[in-house]
Amino acid sequence: MAVIKANQKDRKMLARLIRAEAEGEGDLGMLKAGNVMVNRVRSACLDFEHINSIPEMTYQSPGGFEAVLHGYFYQRAREHELRLVDKLIKGNRYDPAEFALWFFRPDGPCPAQWWGQWNSGRYKEHCFYTPLAGECPDVYGTF
Repeated sequence: MAVIKANQKDRKMLARLIRAEAEGEGDLGMLKAGNVMVNRVRSACLDFEHINSIPEMTYQSPGGFEAVLHGYFYQRAREHELRLVDKLIKGNRYDPAEFALWFFRPDGPCPAQWWGQWNSGRYKEHCFYTPLAGECPDVYGTF
């Protein structure tokens, strides 16, 4: 069962986004970045209160993804990333991004907090940030 609504066009958009944001971190890195993306769609809280679809999440401004500003994002979706997207849409979660709503790539170590949110861990170059349960209970919900 899907945890977010996604038609074929949405799947392709999410596949392009995970590749553009985290391809250099391998499949697991793309899955972790994808957790953040799916969490933003399914959690009506904080900066994502009115984000209800993959296109809204992808092009959110401010607070969206830098990848949409570069040509690489607009290349066609590949089967490999589409298979990863299917795992995300089914609700697979990957630590430390399982409940994260943000990630970024710092030049050094991960700050303990970023924009007031707590670091939940690092995978390769990306640091992940998770809201407190009281600020965003939806992200911690089960499917």
